[in-house]
Amino acid sequence: MDGLASGAPDARHQITRVRHETRRRTLTLVTKEALTPRMLRLGFRSDDLHDFVSAAPDDHVKLFFPLAQGAGEGPGEGPGKGSEDARPVMRDFTPRAFDPALGSLIIDVALHDAGPAVEWAVAAQVGDRLEIGGPRGSAVVTDDFDWYLLIGDETALPAIGRRVEELRPGVPVATFAVVDGEDEIQQFKTQAAWRPTWVPRKASLNDATLLRGALNDYALPPGDGFVWIAAEADVARDLRRLIVEERGHPRAWTKAAGYWQRGVANANMRLED
Repeated sequence: MDGLASGAPDARHQITRVRHETRRRTLTLVTKEALTPRMLRLGFRSDDLHDFVSAAPDDHVKLFFPLAQGAGEGPGEGPGKGSEDARPVMRDFTPRAFDPALGSLIIDVALHDAGPAVEWAVAAQVGDRLEIGGPRGSAVVTDDFDWYLLIGDETALPAIGRRVEELRPGVPVATFAVVDGEDEIQQFKTQAAWRPTWVPRKASLNDATLLRGALNDYALPPGDGFVWIAAEADVARDLRRLIVEERGHPRAWTKAAGYWQRGVANANMRLED
């Protein structure tokens, strides 16, 4: 375990980096349901999950999707693999829920763009098998903040939902999520004091503008808070600027990540200074 100094003004609030031993595991699909019209929930089982560890709600595992011979990965996703050298393509996903004792793992897949992950998830049938790797590590945030603010798009909802559900009873947590419409709204079972704001997407406005507008009427609460942001890279960068530079929230208590980047396959990055 690597304990990294958070640099925050209050040493109570620590973000600790934990490294995990990584190996591939072979999973079998046992359940598949449409959580919303554009979000699939896949349930996997495997004896390989008996020692699976995911210490933070925004962890990522790599899923290895088979790529059919002769098929490319699409625009911006690399060269076609039209030979016997075709390799699986990797995509990052959040472990939405897991139970090592039962050997179960839940993965939510946002159907936001075409690609090998979405194509596999849509076509998958119970009994299909898939390999995963990771998580390689976790950034564990101590649950001792006075409040939490979680912001993102559909790709962030698995991590947002998991964090909301895992927070301690009664702690205030506000979420702002941009989605395609009211039928994409999700419900989370939580003992935290959860205040959700769902922001319908509009073709005339980008996600950053929509989320900024929704946050205009939200004042950061008093006390110490942790802010988490994940969306398209430029959107996440803009919202981090809003929270840190314009609202003056401590940088050490703000975590922003680009879960995807327009025109780039499998982009997932923490946005550093």
